Amino acid sequence: MPEKASIDINHVARLARLHLSDEEKRVYTAQLARVLDYFALLDQIDVTGVEPAAHAAPVYNVWREDVPGATMKPSEVVMNAPLVKDGQIVMPRVVAEE
Repeated sequence: MPEKASIDINHVARLARLHLSDEEKRVYTAQLARVLDYFALLDQIDVTGVEPAAHAAPVYNVWREDVPGATMKPSEVVMNAPLVKDGQIVMPRVVAEE
């Protein structure tokens, strides 16, 4: 069995853009260690001859026909939006400038 992986919780928190307290770091380090231990356990299972699958049961073409139907008016679409400008929904920026 491979050597136990060490977790750099500060690096993980930085990747997730989280600001963690020392207590949260301690708790999350322990939780992530348990997750990695479980992956190590799963890695020991012999899956020779088992085909990879995306679903537990076979699923084939679940798409419906693309048939045009009734559409909503633009005023109905933006009716419940928290912020609207020029008939469009205003969203917060998701790409940070660094």
